Amino acid sequence: MMDWTDRHCRYFLRQCSPGARLYTEMIPAGALLHGDAARHLAFDPAEHPVAIQLGGSEPQELARCARMAQAQGYDEVNLNIGCPSERVQKGAFGACLMAEPELVADCVKAMREAVSIPVTIKHRTGVNSIEDYGFMRDFVSMVAEAGCTTFIVHARNAILKGLSPKENREVPPLKYEYVYRLKRDLPHLEVVLNGGVSSLEEIELHLSKVDGVMLGRAAYHDPWLISQPGRSREGVVRAMAAYAQREVARGTSLRHVARHMLGLYHGHPRARLWRRMLSDPVCLASSKPALFLEALEVVAGGYAEAA
Repeated sequence: MMDWTDRHCRYFLRQCSPGARLYTEMIPAGALLHGDAARHLAFDPAEHPVAIQLGGSEPQELARCARMAQAQGYDEVNLNIGCPSERVQKGAFGACLMAEPELVADCVKAMREAVSIPVTIKHRTGVNSIEDYGFMRDFVSMVAEAGCTTFIVHARNAILKGLSPKENREVPPLKYEYVYRLKRDLPHLEVVLNGGVSSLEEIELHLSKVDGVMLGRAAYHDPWLISQPGRSREGVVRAMAAYAQREVARGTSLRHVARHMLGLYHGHPRARLWRRMLSDPVCLASSKPALFLEALEVVAGGYAEAA
């Protein structure tokens, strides 16, 4: 998610879940090739398994980006064919590419030839008024022939005109049955469902029909949703305090780390107090990572959390 899942966010989410596969925010190929590549590619070894998500439509440019990602140590290259924003459309990539399966296949083929790590696709069920399941199935089939075996499906159409990116995540109806059917029709492919999932019960339901579930904003706002046995919020806070200590020493603003942690106590009786302490401008300006431990003491005082 652009401007959300940066390296600090991913390190935090890894503390909550040791096994989930993490994805970078979408990085336009041009930004990687002509911008600050070191900043875009940076990640902590603790993030593994971690995938880089690229945006682009020029096969050789994407191949170069894929090589850079593999050299940096990423576990997967994911091409975003689902983002509907106007900024992305102007760059001729994102969801508008679902209408050009041959080009997407060329992009996948170029990246597959350039790297040995998996190349995957994230896409929508359709574009604009195209509601036919066959459109998505044919798109996936053509791209699969180019060597892609994993498809992450946001189970909604992308409306390229008239809806904001936020509305595109809420207004088009969810089509979970399309994703289930894709897995039934193409069982040799790995099919991952995305969109509208916000509870463990929903995750378990979907996993009975597809190979995986991707969470976006639900996991960002309630990161404990992806927590695994043996983890505790206290342990996560202490790990993040140590991480922030290292980052602040390198010149990182404490705010850049703290902003991703606001949802850690989602649903907890003192969640509002936690958010207030970690977003207090005076406390953040002090750049003292001990703020996390102070907030932990206030929020968890007298509250015994089960691991």
